[in-house]
Amino acid sequence: MSLAATLQELKDSALVRIAQATTLDELEAIRVEAVGRKGVLANAGKEMAKVPKEERAVMGQLLNAVKASIESALDAKTTSFAAAALDARLASEWVDLTLPAPGVKPGALHPVTQVQRYLEEVFTSMGFAVLSGPEVETEFHNFDALNIPPTHPARDMQDTFWLEGGNLLRTHTSPVQVRGMKRLGAPLRMIAPGRVFRNEEVDPSHEHTFYQLEGMMVDREVSIAHMLYFMKTLLKEIFQRDVTVRLRPGYFPFVEPGFELDIQCSICGGAGCAVCKQTGWVELLPCGLVHPNVLRAGGIDPRDWNGFAFGLGLTRLAMMRYGIDDIRLLQSGDLRFLNQFR
Repeated sequence: MSLAATLQELKDSALVRIAQATTLDELEAIRVEAVGRKGVLANAGKEMAKVPKEERAVMGQLLNAVKASIESALDAKTTSFAAAALDARLASEWVDLTLPAPGVKPGALHPVTQVQRYLEEVFTSMGFAVLSGPEVETEFHNFDALNIPPTHPARDMQDTFWLEGGNLLRTHTSPVQVRGMKRLGAPLRMIAPGRVFRNEEVDPSHEHTFYQLEGMMVDREVSIAHMLYFMKTLLKEIFQRDVTVRLRPGYFPFVEPGFELDIQCSICGGAGCAVCKQTGWVELLPCGLVHPNVLRAGGIDPRDWNGFAFGLGLTRLAMMRYGIDDIRLLQSGDLRFLNQFR
């Protein structure tokens, strides 16, 4: 077969295949095979050396014409694919601007807020006042008034976010207890829910910003039995069932004696997981009888009054109540996660 016939056959075959192509990948394969650097047309060009000199000019023009024809067909097909893709996109994204607006999607309370508001209702029904205080606290209210000495590790930079001027981001809501005693005196029943800050290494059960609820009851002849009654009532109300708890001794400078009230992990049922650090238990309620020094700092005479105090992690409680296995999800801002709690 002559070179001219070969070129004509290549042209005809390529144009038919281009016309029948249905995808860009198929079109690219045709281009590489026909006019690529190692394609059929390039191999045909190597045959020019065998063409008589008087015919080379004509064959060269024919070869260029075949290449131009194929490339033109490729460009036209590519353009048609792009136009079809654009039409499909416009059809899928088409919006009728004459239709009325769909309106604002209904919002929902954050799971931590839901738990906080529920607990506020539980405690107000038992005669507790709901108090609040500043998130930027003084060293006196955050540490000194709570009987936390200067040598306590909580004062280290590794645990507390210190600010200029000696102030800090509160590490607990206990300072509100001192402010409450100063303002309201005794007898006193109060809770203080709010946001707190710790210089923590973030993991599935720890965050640098989280929520707590501290509580206090000051009256005459308050005992550990009173404290246990209120704590068990609280847990039964929040979980709507009896929960397995354990009480063990714990040291907290602002209470004496102090206790750790742990709840059996509801994520793993006590088997051990990342949330409970494989122990089967989650620290939930540090508590104890208020230290006399704390009562004095609040302007209350410990010879006449005593009481109990407790601290509750609202964030961890929300995790236990809703079966959330990673604390970081609560502040992720991911609406796919938050929409589950409508």
